[in-house]
Amino acid sequence: MSYQIKAKEKFEKLRNQEDVLILSIESSCDETSIAVVKNGREVLSNIIATQIEIHRRFGGVVPEVASRNHIMAISSVYQEALDKAGIKDSDIDAIAVTYGAGLMGALLVGVNFAKGLAYSLGIPLIAVSHVHGHIAANYISHHALKPPFICLMVSGGHTALLKVEDYNKFSMLGTTLDDAVGEAFDKVARVIGLPYPGGPEIDKLAKNGENKFKFNLSSSLKNTFNFSFSGIKTEVVNLVHNKAQKGEEINHADLACSFQEAVTKELAEKAVKACKLSNLNKLVVAGGVGANSRLKERLASLCQDNEIEFFSPALKYCTDNGAMIGSMAYYMLKDGLGLAQLNLTAKPNVEFRG
Repeated sequence: MSYQIKAKEKFEKLRNQEDVLILSIESSCDETSIAVVKNGREVLSNIIATQIEIHRRFGGVVPEVASRNHIMAISSVYQEALDKAGIKDSDIDAIAVTYGAGLMGALLVGVNFAKGLAYSLGIPLIAVSHVHGHIAANYISHHALKPPFICLMVSGGHTALLKVEDYNKFSMLGTTLDDAVGEAFDKVARVIGLPYPGGPEIDKLAKNGENKFKFNLSSSLKNTFNFSFSGIKTEVVNLVHNKAQKGEEINHADLACSFQEAVTKELAEKAVKACKLSNLNKLVVAGGVGANSRLKERLASLCQDNEIEFFSPALKYCTDNGAMIGSMAYYMLKDGLGLAQLNLTAKPNVEFRG
């Protein structure tokens, strides 16, 4: 019997199996992460080998360096994930992997490792979108959370407002027309001399500043759920450069605070507006920027004022991790989705699937 026939038969059986153990792999950027997740909500292990210190010297992620470090780390991370979960590879029911979106070389390391594992163990391979994984991070942190809800997706590569109607049914209400919000944070951090990754550094510095600079976000998008962050990023860059040319000093803490205030206000207000217009009383934040303390503070306050339940993942599940991929894979499996063949390849860009 061929692998593909065997995998399909097991995939169908797993849909009705009471307990399902999924080993999941995430390598879309600079984190090599492998997790073991039971029934989509219980994390038995979630091992992350980070490359932050490696890329910090370059001021950002260098794709070729990221790929090489994934190759060096992935086998040991896999073994550690099994050991921490207290299982053998024969206990695994399925393998899940992020196939996109992300850095092509980095993704390929995870995808090829996952294909090899699935084939050698004779178990199904489930292809998961990185974006969908970030949504599922909330299911791990909030065991009672179920769709429908509005999701504010905020990361280095994505910014969007989504209506999550069911575990595998989504519709996009709005998205960024240029920079993702995480990208804007990183670029502003770089121009004022903060180290990579810039988002957490801006958040930390902003606590010591005041909202003294008034930045404008695109007024043409005011009555939509779309976003634009290239304008405010350019405003900050021009302000810093103009001050430098005049020999004038600028308070970086005030600048960080003002930038963060403008951006988080835009995100929070549109997210709550989306809930009200959709008649949904649950708002979920997902993605790395979901760790931003000011954004969470604004969202929590606005949700309380509007009688909306607010959910955000635990900090360790905001950034890229294997556990969120395992959670999403479980709900895909239960709906008969995501079964991949051994010709699965990485995709740097993945269209949003509803």
